[in-house]
Amino acid sequence: QVQLVESGGGLVQAGGSLRLSCAASGRTFSRMAMGWFRQAPGKEREFVAGIRWDGGNTYYADSVKGRFTISRDNAKITVYLQMNSLKPEDTANYYCAASTDSDRLQRGVVRSWGQGTQVTVSS
Repeated sequence: QVQLVESGGGLVQAGGSLRLSCAASGRTFSRMAMGWFRQAPGKEREFVAGIRWDGGNTYYADSVKGRFTISRDNAKITVYLQMNSLKPEDTANYYCAASTDSDRLQRGVVRSWGQGTQVTVSS
């Protein structure tokens, strides 16, 4: 089991940037696909970005392509989400997630969830 703790959320103006971090514990981190999901008030949780266990492949929701970048450092057992050109509609609670593979991750079949970090983008 992988334990996940997010950080880096906050309040930012539209057009600004934030970098989210997800610190993991557990020996299986380096073999797991990792990703980010988000949930806005009154909406379902949605997939944002994912990265293969070795960092060799990344994939994004259409709504964040070209603005967000996911990366991971297996030595530091941490995954990051760099968010640029933020929009008010990016406001949500962002969750880190671990899954056995990228396909399951994108379908929301997740082994571990973090507790979430709030991102608020003001207009």
